[in-house]
Amino acid sequence: KNVVIVEMPFEPRCNDATRHYGESNIDEQISCLIGLQIRSTFYKVEAGLMTLLKKCLELEAGNSTSILSGYVDHFQSTECEDIGWGCGWRNIQMLTSHLLMQRQEAREVLFGGSGFIPDIASLQRWLEIAWERGFDALGADHFNHKIYGSTNWIGTTECAALFRSFGLRARIVDFGPKELESLYHSGPGTSLGAQVLKINDRGKRKALQVYGPMDKYILRSNQDVPLAGSRGHEKSRYSSISLGNTLGGGSGDSILNKCTRKDKGHQVLMDWVWNYFSDKSLSKSGYSSVIVSEKPPLYFQNDGHSRTIVGIQVKHQQNGMPQYSLLIFDPAHRTTAIERAVKENDGWQKLIKRGVHTLRKPQYQLCYIDTGIASGEEMELLKRIDSTFLEF
Repeated sequence: KNVVIVEMPFEPRCNDATRHYGESNIDEQISCLIGLQIRSTFYKVEAGLMTLLKKCLELEAGNSTSILSGYVDHFQSTECEDIGWGCGWRNIQMLTSHLLMQRQEAREVLFGGSGFIPDIASLQRWLEIAWERGFDALGADHFNHKIYGSTNWIGTTECAALFRSFGLRARIVDFGPKELESLYHSGPGTSLGAQVLKINDRGKRKALQVYGPMDKYILRSNQDVPLAGSRGHEKSRYSSISLGNTLGGGSGDSILNKCTRKDKGHQVLMDWVWNYFSDKSLSKSGYSSVIVSEKPPLYFQNDGHSRTIVGIQVKHQQNGMPQYSLLIFDPAHRTTAIERAVKENDGWQKLIKRGVHTLRKPQYQLCYIDTGIASGEEMELLKRIDSTFLEF
């Protein structure tokens, strides 16, 4: 019988005397952390949650197509450790569970090739090392280069910086209404700094420095930290919709209150997620089926919380309109409750399915992991966290 085991606080710290001598010092810290990091303990569903979820989707009535990530373990926040602040770390653990199981090249580089998922304390140390190596310099400055032992909320940029430090090609996509474009280029308490670089004759523009816009909410600070710009007017790999540029001004809070949030606009996010998992190669019509994709799950951020998207379903209604549902693992839910629901095929929809009508936030942010491992010059480019913007 499985037993829920919670992580105990642990400080995987090497001698502080080794923290001040450049690249060789970083190598020593990495070597030390590889030996000291602790395997995360969690409730592991023996039958596999994704396998059980697949069976439930296959048993659903109606004409539908579902696409799932192949393997994902669920990590829940625990009352004695991280409830109220740890969702970001739990989603990183969920993404890692997939990468270790299904991507051999990722397994070889993640966390020193340990082959296991570190606990939150160890992940915090790995993020500090990523910062020290130059990944997400603005984010590092905001946290004063220290995250271990804190209960600070983290977001998509921290997720991307951590995975990029191992050579994984973590990418960020932002979704929001045109009225909120300015928030993707300005931070809490900042005046908009419209420094841009024109890169071609068609007027495409690129922000000189970018930083995760959802951190406007996550970091809860009045520090003057510039937030994310995007590659203006570029097209996302998984969308045919042109990206709006992120330059402009205005008060973010007043715009947030005035912004209209329509299901039609949020369908942009649904379409992107569908295209991501299907890689545009799968028809949305036809008989009911469940397809297992090779794509990793998605880190899914909104104001105040983050979750993991493990798949998507489209139901083909009689009126010809497709009805989409994200399939989500939420760190706020108990793993045992999800297991029971999918084993009994009873009530799992309330825990896992999220239709477009549930997307009521004005902004969302995703992080996805592309294939392959970066090296050399590409690693240097990955140190700067950028994002693409899709307008609702």
